[in-house]
Amino acid sequence: MALALPTLITMIWMFVQLAQVFRATAGIQQALGEGARYATLCLNPSVTGCTTPSTTNIEAKILASVYGIGPGSFVVSPLTKATSGTGAYYDLKVTYTQATNLLILPGPTITVTRSKRVWVAGD
Repeated sequence: MALALPTLITMIWMFVQLAQVFRATAGIQQALGEGARYATLCLNPSVTGCTTPSTTNIEAKILASVYGIGPGSFVVSPLTKATSGTGAYYDLKVTYTQATNLLILPGPTITVTRSKRVWVAGD
């Protein structure tokens, strides 16, 4: 019991930390989806009263939509509008970093990065 219990507790703690990373991954996927949806709200900028969101607004929407972030840090990469042929797009990219520990010893730092390309109306 003296050997098995500390090992069992450490393994359970590692599973809890891994669950935090999975929860954060789901949160950044949600935030990317909301940012992509927000970026494409106005596909026809020539319509009266219709404006395309700025990169600052898209980044703010991504930051506002994230959930499930635990003890780590969440970073939205700066957006730039690029073109390919007659289309324009944004490459949305978010990164989550979390340091882990094994109760007594430091564990590995886990970094999760997700990205999504969003096609928007060109200028």
